[in-house]
This record gives sequence, C-alpha cells and structure tokens, in this order.
Amino acid sequence: MKIAISGLNNTDNPAPGIGVAKSLKDKYKLIGLSYDPNEPGVYQDLFEKVYLMPYPTLGYEKFENRIRYIKEKSDINVLIPNLDAELPLYIKYQKNIEELGLKTFLPTLKQFEMRDKSKLSEFCKKLGVKHPKTIKILSLDDLIIATKELGFPVMVKGNYYKAYKAYNLDEAIEYFYKISNEWGFPLLAQEVINGIEINYVGISNYELKGGVAIKKLTTTDLGKVWSAVSIKNEKLLNLAIEFSKNWRGAFELEAMVFENEIYLIEINPRFPAWVYFATDLGVNLPQILIELINGKNVKQNLEYPLEKMYIRYVEEKSVDFNKFLTLMNKKEL
Repeated sequence: MKIAISGLNNTDNPAPGIGVAKSLKDKYKLIGLSYDPNEPGVYQDLFEKVYLMPYPTLGYEKFENRIRYIKEKSDINVLIPNLDAELPLYIKYQKNIEELGLKTFLPTLKQFEMRDKSKLSEFCKKLGVKHPKTIKILSLDDLIIATKELGFPVMVKGNYYKAYKAYNLDEAIEYFYKISNEWGFPLLAQEVINGIEINYVGISNYELKGGVAIKKLTTTDLGKVWSAVSIKNEKLLNLAIEFSKNWRGAFELEAMVFENEIYLIEINPRFPAWVYFATDLGVNLPQILIELINGKNVKQNLEYPLEKMYIRYVEEKSVDFNKFLTLMNKKEL
C-alpha cells in the first residue's frame, strides 16, 4: 500500500502532514503532496517522492488531472488530506476520487459544515456544551458593532485559518485586514474565555476509536502548540465520545476549561500538527485511520500514559538547492 499525504509545512505554523507521515513511515511507502516547494517537510526524507499540487481553489478538474498523473507515476492507493482549505474539495468529490482507485476516510459534507466556525454555536447546543459568544463579520462596520457588544479583549478569527487576540479597536481593525486580505470572508469576532486550554485528537467511525487529550503549556503567536502535557479530563472525553456519534474521520477538539466548565472553541476536521505525540504515547491514530479505510474491525484505544510532556523544537538541515529547483521546474521530486 502506498499513501499520499498533504500538509508538509513544518515551520512555527506547522501542518499535520509531518506527524501523520512519521506515524506511518515504518509500515508504508509514502508520497508527499505539497502546495509550496518551500515547505520544510518536502526535504525531511520521509517521502519516496513529492509532487506539487494545484491549489484547491482552481477546482476539481485541475485536481483530478494531477492526481491521475500521480497515481499513474507512483501507484498511490490512499489519500490523507490534512489541510482545512483542501478538505471541501476532497469531501465534495469523495465518490469521484474513489472511482479513480483512491481510498479516503473523510466526513460527509453535512458533517464538515455543521462544525464550521460560523455554525458551531448551534452544534454545541446539540452536544450539550458551552461555546463562546461568536459574531459573523462581513465588513468593518460589523467588526466595530461586534466589539462594542463583546468588549475587549476579543478574538478576531478567519473562518478557516488564523486567530488573533485584540486588546483594543485599533488591533482588531489591524487583524481584520490582515486575515481578510489573505483568506477572505467571513471573519468572526469571538468572546475571550479565560482559562486553561485543553485539546483532544481522535479518530471516529461514528464511534470514538482512539484519542489523546493534552493541556497546552506554551504556544506560538498563532496559538500552535510548542509544549503540552498529556492529561485525562472526563468532561472532554465525554464530549469527544458524544461528538464522535456524529462524525466519520479524524478530528481535533479545542476547548477551554473555566471554573470546571468546558467551552468548545473549535472543531478541526482533520488531525492536528501534534498528532505524532499520540502515536508516541501508543495511540497511533493515522494507523487506525488506515485500518478503518481497509474495513478492519478496530479495537478502541483510549488508554495512554498521563503527564508525559510534548516538546516541539526547531531542527536545522542542509539540502542541495537543486532539489528545490527540480521541484519548482518539474513539479515533482
């Protein structure tokens, strides 16, 4: 079996692909799918071959032409997309992709949309969990009105990527333009919940098959984990179990604990960048995904050691510049 994996960025804003690849590299041959030849994961010697992909915004036809070529050249059997921006395309055309002889394990379009940041408050009511007050932003006037209602500090978020805490209106406006210029609309203004941030990574087939919880210790400016510790929180686990009844595929729950109350902040529809930590603790979620793809009867795995510390660090490496040029020119390496 040969598996193609996207999301190869590995900077201070890492994508999940490297953690997924590290979890699978000992058992399978891996192919990297990259949108940018600058992504460090391209050069980490995890992949038999790397291909540049057309941006998802160019549509399914461009994607299909490219993926047909990659399947023909490298005989891939499975696709694991790991980026929010590409998932709508993969999900919408799941049947078409499977007809090409490529297996995936993804949620339905309805499931994907129900956990959209702009709709999450309604879904939280169904799950019986609290959610910070959130207001959709389509213009600068909307932002100003929302900040008056929510007060400061306030979170200014993109619907797919980026989230910043603004302490005054000038900062909120700065982040409004920063996010909208890069990712478009809608944006969201969200109430800030003070407390401890806890996350849960899992895999579900309408039943939670495996998962690990962490408490974030330190993060980057974008909120990405730099260090964390494995924990067990019964309320978070129960939330993951309840959510899994409505979900097929990988996921991450981002939550805050305040006065012993859980607030669900976001639901990411794929593995997070820290997924290899779960593998290191004995819960190999990408491997479970492959077993589910292959129709195997997967035993639930929710046990892992507690108070283990996760550390992300910077590593330096030298590679031949002609690798970069080859990928740029030939679209494959």
